[in-house]
Amino acid sequence: MNIIIAGAGKVGFNLAKTLSIGHNVTIIDKNSQALDRIQESLDILPLRGDVEDINTYKSFIDQEIDLFIAVTNIDNVNLVSLMIAEATLQIKRKFVRLQKYFFQEELLINKLAIDKVIFPLQLASRAVSSLLAYPKANNVKFFKYTEYKLISVMVSSITLPQTLHSETFKIVGIERKKQFFIPNEDVEILPNDLVYFFGNEDDIRVVCQKLELENNSDITKCVVFGGGELGIAITKELLESDKEVKLVEKDLQLCEMADEALEGKASIINYKYGSHEIFTNEGLESADIFIAATNNDEYNIIKCLEAKESGIHKVVAINNEMEYYNLMHSLGIIVVRGPKMSAYNTIMEEISSTGVVIQKSYCGAQAVVFMRKVFPSSKLIGKSVRSLHVKDSVLFYMRDNILHFFEKKVILQENDLIIAFSPVSKSAKIKEWIYEL
Repeated sequence: MNIIIAGAGKVGFNLAKTLSIGHNVTIIDKNSQALDRIQESLDILPLRGDVEDINTYKSFIDQEIDLFIAVTNIDNVNLVSLMIAEATLQIKRKFVRLQKYFFQEELLINKLAIDKVIFPLQLASRAVSSLLAYPKANNVKFFKYTEYKLISVMVSSITLPQTLHSETFKIVGIERKKQFFIPNEDVEILPNDLVYFFGNEDDIRVVCQKLELENNSDITKCVVFGGGELGIAITKELLESDKEVKLVEKDLQLCEMADEALEGKASIINYKYGSHEIFTNEGLESADIFIAATNNDEYNIIKCLEAKESGIHKVVAINNEMEYYNLMHSLGIIVVRGPKMSAYNTIMEEISSTGVVIQKSYCGAQAVVFMRKVFPSSKLIGKSVRSLHVKDSVLFYMRDNILHFFEKKVILQENDLIIAFSPVSKSAKIKEWIYEL
C-alpha cells in the first residue's frame, strides 16, 4: 500500500515503523529533528513540510494513496490536513486522531468522508471504566460479531492449581513468569498466572470468582492519581457509572482545572509531597480500585505499589511505554494502554481488519485474535474447509453460540464464526489462511 502519515510524533513514528514492512510509507512533519530520527532508523520517505499546505502534497498528485493517517498532536491540524489531502489526492481510506471527543462522530465521518476517527483519551478512559463491570478481571475485550468476550484474570497466589473445562468458554492464553503461551485443553492453572478466557461472560465471571480471591466483588470507591486530561477523562467515566471518586494531583493549577471540568462532582485532593502518608491522611486505603493515570510509567508503577502496600488490592497503571508492560504485570498491576498506545493499536487493528475479518491484539500485543464471519451472502456457506494446524495456536468455529475446536474439516453454515488465537510470532500463516478462505 501507499501510505501517507501526517505527524512524526510518537504515534506517527510507531505506525511508520510497523507499516514500513511491506508498504510504501511517507511521513510528513515540519519538525526536522523528528524526521532525522526517523530517517536514521526506518526505511521510509520522511518529508519536511506543512501538512496544512496544499503544496506539500504536489509530488503525490499522480499517485493513488491507499491510506492517509493524520496523527499530529493538534486536532485542527489533523482535520485541515485531511481535507486538503482529500481535495488534492486520490485517497482510498482516511484515518484521523482527535484528542477532544466529538460527540457527533457520525456527522464528522459523513461530512469529511473519514473512514475511522480515533479518540485516544476516550479509548483509554473507557478501558478503565470497563473494569467496573468486571471487578475480578484484568482486561476485557469486546467483539463486533459476537457477545462473547475476551477476559483476563490474575490468579491469586493462594489459589490451588486446577484444570478447567467448559462448553461456553475456552482458555486462549496464559502469561506465566513473563512468558506467554496458548495452552492445550488440559492445562493446569497455577497461582499468579494471568489467564485469558474467551466465551460467555457470565460463566467466565463465575470462574473469576474462584481464581481471583483478593479483590472485592463490587467497585464503588475509586482513586484516580493524576489530574491531567486523561485523569479527568477517567474520572468522568467513573462518575457516569455513579462511583465515588477522589482525584489526586500535585499541581494546584491542574487541581483547579480538574475541579472545574468535573463540576465539583469528584473530591479533588492536592498534595505538596509524594509521601506515602497521603493514603492514610486522605483515607485512600479504603478504595476498591486505584488508577495511576500520569504520563510517567515509572511514577505510575511506584504509586500502584504504594497503593497495594496501603491495602488496595485492585490497582491499575496507565501504560505509555511498551518496555514497562511486563514489569507491571510481574508486580501484579493491571495494565491499561495509554492514549498514544491506544491510538496506535486501534489504527493497526483497523488497517489489519476488513469488512469480513476482525483482527485484535491482546496480552500487550504478544498475541492476536482473528475472527471471520460467514455472512448470508458469503460463498463459504456449504463449503468444506480444512483446518490449519499451526504450532502454539488454536482455532475454533462458533455455531449457535457454541465454541467447537476447528480440528479437521468443517462444512460452514450461515452466521458461523471462524476464530483463531495465535502468538504474534506464529500468526502470519493463520492470517493468510483466514483472509483467503
